[in-house]
Order: sequence, then structure tokens, then C-alpha cells
Amino acid sequence: MKQGVFLGDARDLETFCEPDSIALSVWSPPYHVGKSYERDQSFVQWKSLLRRTLASHARVIKPGGFVAVNIADILCFPDPSMPRLMAENVSRRKRSDITRELVLQVMAANPGLNRREIAAILGCSEQTVDRRLKGNNIRGGKYQTQTRVLLVGGILEQYAMEAGMYLYDRRVWVKDAAWENSRWHTMSYRAVDEFEHIYIFWKPGPTRVVRERLSKDEWIAWGSRGVWSIPSVRANDDHEAKFPLELPRRLIQLLTDPDDWVLDPFVGSGTSGVAAARMGRKFTGIDKEPRYVRMAEQAFMAVIQQPDLLEEGLESRRWRNGS
Repeated sequence: MKQGVFLGDARDLETFCEPDSIALSVWSPPYHVGKSYERDQSFVQWKSLLRRTLASHARVIKPGGFVAVNIADILCFPDPSMPRLMAENVSRRKRSDITRELVLQVMAANPGLNRREIAAILGCSEQTVDRRLKGNNIRGGKYQTQTRVLLVGGILEQYAMEAGMYLYDRRVWVKDAAWENSRWHTMSYRAVDEFEHIYIFWKPGPTRVVRERLSKDEWIAWGSRGVWSIPSVRANDDHEAKFPLELPRRLIQLLTDPDDWVLDPFVGSGTSGVAAARMGRKFTGIDKEPRYVRMAEQAFMAVIQQPDLLEEGLESRRWRNGS
């Protein structure tokens, strides 16, 4: 099995990895939120991708090894079965003063006026008048399907168990709030988007628990903690969905030994490969987009070719060798 980044499909890992060889697979799949690389993918196709990818992992993860999946819930999942009801948001600008009762009063007093003229009297838009009358003030406009939050963890757990793997642990990654630097904030009771999940699945087999992989301070600060606070990547100019280096670095340090094999089947810009190389682990990355394969390979090889960047991985070897 060769190290590096390869063009391929996450659902066909045996093409690139030997059976029972991977100590840790750390990845972040498409979130089904409309990114350019998933825009033509239906919800059914997205679930099939997750199911088949996890099934493929069951063959290449070594017994006792782990699969760590970073993913977020879908916050605006369209659901045609939801009632199309208006939320009376009294805190939202001046049009919050425009109630259904007020619209009806103005219409009764001016029976010959159309809705555009009624809106002019009220000092609001014609759409606001229409929403008050029909009670269909939903996100995305009155002609769009209502949305709800869809939890993703249960979907992953089901597919992992079908593949013979079990949910071993889960962590919460607290990142920067999605709208932190924006003048616009949530206009409902729903929270702003400021965390994602890391689900860790286990393939049955002997597992070595080695707390010495972390220092005492590291173990207290994050090794034994369920919530990880890690700042988001500030610039996604070369990839739409980067995760910070610290995220895969922690997982690799916590769950693997030096020279273990790490996999990322959605390698993207190559962050996990950089983390693995710096930690002295072997690495295989896969992506279906040629431009990301080139980008990730360059990032990975830059670390391999600079010995000073391997210091962290070499340092972590000392406890194993008793030095």
C-alpha cells in the first residue's frame, strides 16, 4: 500500500487500501447543504454515499481501529409535510407592527383598494400583506417548502452498525458562529450555527488504550473532554469546506501510534494528510475531484519533504521507545 493522495471514490476503498490495514479514518463528507460539489446530489443519493462509504470502511479498517466522521446536522431540511404557518416575529423591523387584524381593518375601511394600495397605506410591502392574510410567512418565501432541522448522527450510526461497526464516542466541535461577523443574526428562536459533531465508530477487535500519547495537560484540556473549542478556518478561498488542522491532529494523536496508517476518503484540500504527516503517521487520501487531489498531494508532500515539520511526530515516538 502506497502513501499519497489518489483520484478515486470513497465507496471503493479496497482499490487503494489493503484489508484490515487502517488504524484511523478521519473524514468530513458532503453535508447535503448545497455546496458546489454536491449541488446535483439528491438526499437519497447523499444517504447512499454515506452508507456505501461506511460499508467500504468495514473492510479496510483494522480490528480495533476507528472511523472518525466530522459532520453537522442539516439545519434547513425541506419537509413538504410541515404546516405552512406564519411566525409572528414582533422583533423584526417595523413591519412587525403589521398584524393580520390591522390589515383587515385597513381593507374594511378601503374596500375598493387592491393589496398593493393597502400595502402603501400600511407602509409595508405587498408580500407582507399577503403573508399576514394567508399565514404562510416561511423561510425562503411563501412559495417555498418549509424547513426543519434534520439530525444526522442517527443516520450514520445506522449505516455503521449495518457494516458491523459501533458508535464508540462522540465529540462536539465548537467553532466560530456562522454569522459571527455578519450584521444579520437569526430572526427566530433557532440558534446560530456554531458547532459540529465528530462521531467515532469502532470496528470490533483488540484496542490499545495509551493515555501516554498525550501529555497530562493535553489529557485534561481535550483528551477526556467531550467539547472541543477550535477556531474555524478563516479563508476557504481554495476549498469550500476546510476544517482546521487541529481537528484531525487531535484525533490522530489520540487514536493512533506513530507509523500507523491514517485514511481520508474525502481528502479535499489535504488537511488530514498534513496532520498525519506531521504526526509521523502513514497516510492515504482519496478524492473524486482532480483539482483537490493535486492540492492535497502538494500539501502532503510539502510536509514529507521538510523534516523540520515532522518534529511533532518524532516527539511522540519517544514514549513508545522508552526514551
